Amino acid sequence: QVQLVESGGGLVQAGGSLRLSCVASGRSGSMFSQKVMAWYRQAPGNPREFVAIITGGGNTDYGDSVKGRFTVSRDNTKNTVYLQMTSLKPEDSAVYYCADRGPGGSWGQGTQVTVSS
Repeated sequence: QVQLVESGGGLVQAGGSLRLSCVASGRSGSMFSQKVMAWYRQAPGNPREFVAIITGGGNTDYGDSVKGRFTVSRDNTKNTVYLQMTSLKPEDSAVYYCADRGPGGSWGQGTQVTVSS
């Protein structure tokens, strides 16, 4: 099974930027380059929210609240997906999760992002 490990979270002021990384490792039925990978986030007391998704071919889609501010990308040579976050707002504060959206796909443990006003 694939393990996903996120990193890059932290504390940033409103208007700032962060880049999250998600590294995949372990055995999988498909190559990383074929995987559809996504980012989600969850703030305390709120349901998990879709943030961004990227297909193996590089097609992307975003949640309405992050469109124009966040960019998802991938480096298949490094088995890594990135989430570049700009113009951050306090309401972006959450634990951010990386997920393999294939059948039975894995989820990472999450990385905390805190945006101060």
